[in-house]
Amino acid sequence: MIASVHGTVQAVRLDAAVVEVNGVGMLVQATPATLAGLRVGQTATLHTALVVREDSLTLFGFPDDDEREVFEVLQSVSGVGPRLALAMLAVHTPDGLRRAVAAEDLAALKRVPGIGQKGAQRIVLELADRLGAPAAVAVDGRPATPAGPLDRREQVVEALVGLGWNAKAAQDAVASVLDGSTEPVGEDEVAGVLRAALRTLGGGRG
Repeated sequence: MIASVHGTVQAVRLDAAVVEVNGVGMLVQATPATLAGLRVGQTATLHTALVVREDSLTLFGFPDDDEREVFEVLQSVSGVGPRLALAMLAVHTPDGLRRAVAAEDLAALKRVPGIGQKGAQRIVLELADRLGAPAAVAVDGRPATPAGPLDRREQVVEALVGLGWNAKAAQDAVASVLDGSTEPVGEDEVAGVLRAALRTLGGGRG
């Protein structure tokens, strides 16, 4: 198994990046949030999971071990393959998924494209006690007081810049998608806003 890749980022695409490792370009599938943190020409380290199929070898990359482990646990649910597991991590953070499963929040799980009512119920049933407790839960078991809402619109802008758009065009596209709203963009909205901004721009580059 390829546990990690470390090298120069050669390209950043809509759903993957190319990282050169000892002269070999490794195509790594990743979430928009992970790709937003990569810059062409800079060195990056990604924790990876290699998915082997009869006709393909696909490498998935993550910013840390926790996200990679959650990715692998998600695939233990019947009907959840690597693409859907990655989509779940594009919509929710690992702790967000832990909270959704622990609270049996089917609505949160159904925000992931490809997951319906039955799928959400199956995920809650099969992952109960397998993902662990979210970090936001205090030691005594009481939920920690959440911080104020974090606006992640700059994360979307950075992702668009990483895909080749200039900062002004990226900011205008995000503003257009949000229709001038000053409400914060949450962690579960980043992927949707990014996709909508790309449609506004007419597609990605790279």
